[in-house]
Amino acid sequence: MNGPPTGAVRSPRPTGLRRFTTPPPPREERCELCGVPLDGERHRHLVDIDKRALVCACGPCAQLMTHSGASPGRFRAVPGRHLSDPAHRVDDRAWEALRIPVSVAFFFRNSALDRPVAFYPSPAGATESELEESAWQTLLDATRLATELEPDVEALLMRRHEGRTECFLVPIDICYELVGRMRLHWQGFDGGAEARADLDALFAHVRGLAREPQGSRP
Repeated sequence: MNGPPTGAVRSPRPTGLRRFTTPPPPREERCELCGVPLDGERHRHLVDIDKRALVCACGPCAQLMTHSGASPGRFRAVPGRHLSDPAHRVDDRAWEALRIPVSVAFFFRNSALDRPVAFYPSPAGATESELEESAWQTLLDATRLATELEPDVEALLMRRHEGRTECFLVPIDICYELVGRMRLHWQGFDGGAEARADLDALFAHVRGLAREPQGSRP
């Protein structure tokens, strides 16, 4: 092996306590199925049904898992659709029935458990809230989006803000991005100004992408 070029300066390796205070070098992101580098692109995600976790994927692998023949397996591709329901009927009474202690929550159908589940962001990450069957039925009655969810890969994202509720159908990775951002910036009892600004920005992004479903309300 050749040494460094003449005149080059070796970067000293961290020693002692510096090993624990020096940030690690950035890790190259790779597709977790085929190993190809993702080159920092905004890549697709799959849901690992067995581990209930997100998996980074390149375009071809995500496309492979999108085909119906691959979908029933361990991995399912996260779709990209964003839907809104301005005519929903999630009022104060319906929100209270959900028993969510904060103003933001997301709901999805877990195929492994064969039931809908509810989560909300917290300083500890995604916190599960017990969802009674009657509360889920309230959502089914209040918004058509609840009936359109693809199990495991799409979620009903809701926010109670300034006396009204916003209601969207989103890819499940958006919800985990929300949880990560809240966990990173949360301060104090209510999250703090930075966390609230992050929340506003994410919902503005979702609002800009969301479209109403085609067809009339059932």
